[in-house]
Amino acid sequence: MNIILTLRVLGALLLFLAGALLLPIPVSLFYQDGAATSFLLASATSLLAGCGLYLGCRSSLDLSIREGFAIVTFGWTFFALFGALPFLFSGAIPSYLDAFFETMSGFTTTGSTILTDIEAMPASLLLWRSMTQWFGGMGIIVLSLAILPMLGVGGMQLFKAEVPGPTADRLKPRIQDTAKLLWGVYFLLTTIEVLLLMAGNMSLFDAVNHAFTTMATGGFSTRNASLAAFDSAYIDGVVTLFMFLAGVNFSLHYLGLRGRFVDYVRNEEFRFYLALAVSGIALIMLFNAGSAYPSFWDNLRYTAFQLVSILTTTGFGTADYELWPVLCQYLLVIAMFVGGCAGSTGGGIKVARMLLLAKHAQVQLFRLIHPRAVRLVKLGERAVDKEVMQSILGFFALYMAVFVLASFIMAATGMDLVSAGGSVIATLSNIGPGLGSVGPIDNFAHVPAVGKVTLALCMLLGRLELFTVLVLVFPTFWRK
Repeated sequence: MNIILTLRVLGALLLFLAGALLLPIPVSLFYQDGAATSFLLASATSLLAGCGLYLGCRSSLDLSIREGFAIVTFGWTFFALFGALPFLFSGAIPSYLDAFFETMSGFTTTGSTILTDIEAMPASLLLWRSMTQWFGGMGIIVLSLAILPMLGVGGMQLFKAEVPGPTADRLKPRIQDTAKLLWGVYFLLTTIEVLLLMAGNMSLFDAVNHAFTTMATGGFSTRNASLAAFDSAYIDGVVTLFMFLAGVNFSLHYLGLRGRFVDYVRNEEFRFYLALAVSGIALIMLFNAGSAYPSFWDNLRYTAFQLVSILTTTGFGTADYELWPVLCQYLLVIAMFVGGCAGSTGGGIKVARMLLLAKHAQVQLFRLIHPRAVRLVKLGERAVDKEVMQSILGFFALYMAVFVLASFIMAATGMDLVSAGGSVIATLSNIGPGLGSVGPIDNFAHVPAVGKVTLALCMLLGRLELFTVLVLVFPTFWRK
């Protein structure tokens, strides 16, 4: 483990953060919200720390997979620690723990908030809050690969450690070209959504903020009532579409932009993802009909929005789903565990893993009946390696173990069973709102300090998909 090289790269990432912290200043000056000085101080602090690490730690060695895991995990943590400073320096969030929780929720695209009055926040801080999700959506590390040539050959180690899902598709031979392509697609879709939202009479400021947090499947809003505050079927429809697109593997979007739309249909994970969304909407509409929404169109509007929001782990809200029938809430909880596709900005276990787990179970049942038969687990036309299946089974076991342990800790803080489990799945799957006292119309301000630290760790574990973080716990990881 080359600690010197790891610290040097972390210093470079802090230098990038120092520059990013300057971006909301023009907005602060335009709205005269008084937060410009706070961003300057936060940027200076990040700049000093980054220069100290980058200039003070020199190494001629290349990055290995060990350094990749450490840089991604600590990079995300450093971004949350230093990215929280504008909230703290401005006094908008007086508690550093609360500011850290809010910023970790941003960079991990979780969307859980401790804010009780979002609309009272300075405009520039709301923009920074949304920017943390936009940067975190496609990945801080992927962005760094596109703009920091110093990472060189070792960049693939960071890419494998950061990119969500069982596999990391390389669209180009050079990793920097791949990162630039992914960010290009991400930026293009964000821009299109901004224009469409403005066409629905949403202000430029609100449109940019909501496009940032939609494409990141983050769910932070500029309004206390989230998107319900706009009360627009058009806006709900646009956001529903882009939440769904954000939950798709971005490699498919790149191929689609090149005219290869047939690749969407050929991709088995996408077909399963679409089937889950459509069937989930149909079932919830069925259970909601005549009770929550007598009108078919209202039922379709609110059900489709909320199901897609939860399935893609975005977390926007236009309805209080805790008032829906219990069966509807049960289906939403299942969607919380599933999440988006591999290679998307969504969280959760991921559609590809759930599909392969189902196929693996089917094969095991088939072998009980036909013990001599040879039957492979396939994704599309490809047979899945045993190592991949073992990794997926291990991931699922770890995911459930973390869920149970974290729920136990949250219950120990005094939360009721529903709220404890709801808060953990909301953060572990990077969704935002949960159930009980952390439901869609509530927040996390009342959670005790131990609970906030636990949930912040769940956010990090969920965003970096467990292995990247947990591997650092083993002493052998740090040995030569």
